[in-house]
Amino acid sequence: MEVFVTRKIPKVGLSEITGRYDTEVNPESRRLSKDEIIQGVKGKDALLCTLTDIIDEDIIQEGTSLKVISNYAVGYDNIDVDAATKKGIAVTNTPGVLTDATAELAFGLMLTVARNMVKGDRFVRKDSFEGWDPTLMVGSELKGKTLGIIGMGNIGSAVAEKSAAFGMDLIYHNRSRVESVEKELGADYVEMEDLLERSDFVSLHVPLNEETNGMIGWHELEVMKDSAYLINTARGEVVDEEALIEALRSKKIAGAGVDVFADEPYGANPDYYDLKNVVLTPHLGSASRRARGGMARMAADNLIAVLEGRVPENIVNPEVLEEQGDRR
Repeated sequence: MEVFVTRKIPKVGLSEITGRYDTEVNPESRRLSKDEIIQGVKGKDALLCTLTDIIDEDIIQEGTSLKVISNYAVGYDNIDVDAATKKGIAVTNTPGVLTDATAELAFGLMLTVARNMVKGDRFVRKDSFEGWDPTLMVGSELKGKTLGIIGMGNIGSAVAEKSAAFGMDLIYHNRSRVESVEKELGADYVEMEDLLERSDFVSLHVPLNEETNGMIGWHELEVMKDSAYLINTARGEVVDEEALIEALRSKKIAGAGVDVFADEPYGANPDYYDLKNVVLTPHLGSASRRARGGMARMAADNLIAVLEGRVPENIVNPEVLEEQGDRR
């Protein structure tokens, strides 16, 4: 069996693969081009990729021997799953293990933007701090504020759970109601428009798909309070970035915390850079040692399971394995 890995992942997972299979690993800390990935998958039985790799139909067609595409990410919008399914290739992902890390970052962004932490850090570094001032960089507390969560999956639920420690009132919108969150945390299910009107903080936790692409645009931002903050740790394309930038520039909303960008993997929109009411982080949602190591183990385990004829713990298109089983 031969495996192609597009980027070095933590050793705890990579060593499981290299110890079993003939493995080619991109030795450089950079995103491979499409042509490089095409060359890499030729003759390979498995591909382990990251969320920055766009695995489109062209690449899948060239991977004539591929049995599995193991994505080192919970989201899989970077992979043409339909094309993989048609070719009988299993697609796997790494959910769950990064839930708490991403939920914590969401709160980190809330606190950082609402309490002027980045602005304060720059102020001190410029040697502008001359002592305590009762009017200096007064921000907003979280306690007693209304947190509106859009998308009550694993990460949204973890954010909801952590909101209790900050004494926040909790409302949410989801495709379907989540009774456990309502019962255990006192969350209220509301329609999207109501959530946007009432929330002091709006936190996005939806997957990227046709339904959610651009779901937060100018209309949604206009509905929000002038004192509200938008937090995005989901996917950049969920938000119309031009609309958000204009809302920040015109102070239509108080601020935003943004960890993901529409032009990934090519970087952030430079129109954000001069805005003082937005905190930008470079897709750090899963960037904890525990989460990234756990993702590596999970991605390796998923890949190995498919190559060994077992059902992986996390598979996006299980119908492929059913068909493979029928053929066997």
